[in-house]
Amino acid sequence: MNIHIFQGFGQTMGEVAIALLPLIILFAIFQLFFLKLSMRKLLDIAIGILLTFLGLSFFLQGVHIGFLPIGEQIGKSLGAINYTWILIPIGFVLGFFATYAEPAVRVLIQQVERASSGYIPEKVLLYTVSIGVGLSVALSMIRILTGFSIWFFILPGYILALIMVKYSSKTFTSIAFDSGGVATGPMTATFILAMFVGIASVTEGRDPLLDGFGMVALVALAPILSVLTLGILYSRKEKELYVHKETETETDRYDR
Repeated sequence: MNIHIFQGFGQTMGEVAIALLPLIILFAIFQLFFLKLSMRKLLDIAIGILLTFLGLSFFLQGVHIGFLPIGEQIGKSLGAINYTWILIPIGFVLGFFATYAEPAVRVLIQQVERASSGYIPEKVLLYTVSIGVGLSVALSMIRILTGFSIWFFILPGYILALIMVKYSSKTFTSIAFDSGGVATGPMTATFILAMFVGIASVTEGRDPLLDGFGMVALVALAPILSVLTLGILYSRKEKELYVHKETETETDRYDR
C-alpha cells in the first residue's frame, strides 16, 4: 500500500471532528438536563459516534484520492468520443445508480416507509428518486452538448413543481422537497460533478466553470418533480378506491 493514499488524512480527520463536535456538545447538554440515558445506552451511542467519525474520515479520504480524479478522467474520455449523443443515455445510467447507492437517500426512504407504516414502500420511492436523478443527469448532458443556459431547465422546472404541489398531497410534497436535498449527496457531488467538469474541459466551446457546474441544481430539482408525480398517482389511486367503496356501499344499501 502506497503511503500517498493517506496523505492529508490527518487534516481530513480534523475537519470531520470539527463537523461532529457541535452535535456531540448538543447531545451532551440534552443528556445532562433532559435525556438521562443509561450508561449502556451511552456506550452504544459513543461507539456509533466513533464509527461515524471513522466512516466519514475514510469516505472523504477516498473521495479525494479516488472519486474526484477518476470522475474527471472518465469525463475527459467521454467528452473526447465522436458520438457525443451517447453521453445522454450514459448520463441517465450513471445518475440512476449513483442515487441508488446514495446513503442519504437510503436513510430517507427507510424513514418514510417506517413513518407511513408501509403505505409508501421503500423500493417504490427509491426507484422514483433514482429515475428522476437519472433524467436530470441526462438533461445536464444535453445542456453541455447544446450550450443551453441552466435557466431554461431550472425556471420551468420549479414553476412546474409549484403547479404539481396543488395536485399532490401534503405528505408527498414534504417528501419531494426532502428528496431533492438528499439526492445531492456525496455520490453525486463528487463522482458525477467531477465527471461533468471533465467533459466540459474537453468539449469545444464549453467552459468547465460555467458549463461543468450547475448539474447539482438539476439533480436537486428532479426528485422533487418525480416524487410529486408519484404523489399525484397515489392521489388518483386513493380517489378511485374511495369511489369504488362508495359505490359498493350504495349497492349494499339498495340490495337491502
